[in-house]
Amino acid sequence: MKKTRRNLTKMLSMGVLFPGQVAQSLSSILESISPEEHSFDLSVENGIKTNIEKLYKNAIVNDGLIISRNWNDDSFKALAQSGYTGFNASVDSGSLEKGMKNLTQWQTIIKENPDRLILATSANDYIKAKKEGKVAVLLGFQNSTMVGNSIKNLDTLYDAGMRWMQLTYNQRNLLGDGSTERTNCGLSDFGLEVVERMNELGIIIDLSHCGEQTTNEGIEFSKTPVSINHSMCEALHRNHPRAKTDEQIKAMADKGGIIGIICLGYMIGPNLGTDTTLETYVDHIDHAVKIGGIDHVGVASDFAIQGLEATGATRENWYVPRLTRFKPSYKVQWPPWIPELDKPDRYLQVAKVLDKRGYSTGDIEKILGQNWLRFYNETLK
Repeated sequence: MKKTRRNLTKMLSMGVLFPGQVAQSLSSILESISPEEHSFDLSVENGIKTNIEKLYKNAIVNDGLIISRNWNDDSFKALAQSGYTGFNASVDSGSLEKGMKNLTQWQTIIKENPDRLILATSANDYIKAKKEGKVAVLLGFQNSTMVGNSIKNLDTLYDAGMRWMQLTYNQRNLLGDGSTERTNCGLSDFGLEVVERMNELGIIIDLSHCGEQTTNEGIEFSKTPVSINHSMCEALHRNHPRAKTDEQIKAMADKGGIIGIICLGYMIGPNLGTDTTLETYVDHIDHAVKIGGIDHVGVASDFAIQGLEATGATRENWYVPRLTRFKPSYKVQWPPWIPELDKPDRYLQVAKVLDKRGYSTGDIEKILGQNWLRFYNETLK
């Protein structure tokens, strides 16, 4: 089957298919992605929407960003409770030497746990993970400092397992301006060269922390769809440097990309504990769907899989240091979490709200993970 967004979207969206066609059509698309026989069931029984817990158990669930440093037994316990099929692992960046070291460490974790983890390099690996009851891990970085000033380093990182890279973090680097940089200059000449080579290799371009013009140009100059793997809607959280505008969300979606709505509470709204809640989080999903379309929205944490509170985040060790690391425009708050999202089964809670709001079974499954799967099928080589 030809790898096009139209075909994948049509097949993966169970909600737009007649009940009798669901199993056959979904089976066809999975077979087109992977030749293996798939044993898990994503059907709608007797044309009636399934119980949300069962839907979640059967769905492909993918987290757009997990902070993966200090991975340990508690991480595995939380992973077992999460229902995840996969996640984007944020590997520590820095220099090329440090980036390579950290990629190697994650490769070792995966190799030492073959019964639980799969190294993801294609959409096929998520299908395999779901079938085998494992979790696919897509390795990448939230900065491009590992590339230095040599385009050849991209190939080195790709060979070591990197499959996604954020062009900038908050500050300016050699590729362009970040989201809190004073200037708004967009991509450099070297940045354009990096974008072109990432497209050629099949490395996902991520724009989550990029400045406004860098985001615009990343979308414009990439020949393949781009991700904004952990962000939110500027229309709902005004004047936050990490939020993306309606124009950016639409431009990203028009080229086949995806935005993962971030779970960090202070990114979702200005008044945590009062009018910033789980419902507010789903408001961002609603808005992104309205602007970009149902096929271009996913979910993303931006913290450890256990949640911030479970990993020992306190006002002193988490909040206070960020007051100096981030500019006031970041609007950091304490506590930074929405309670329902600060635990492993966060996306089951999201699915329940989506269900109450009238989202179809197929559309819930898209947001939980099928949109990521479609995106990976179009970008990873």
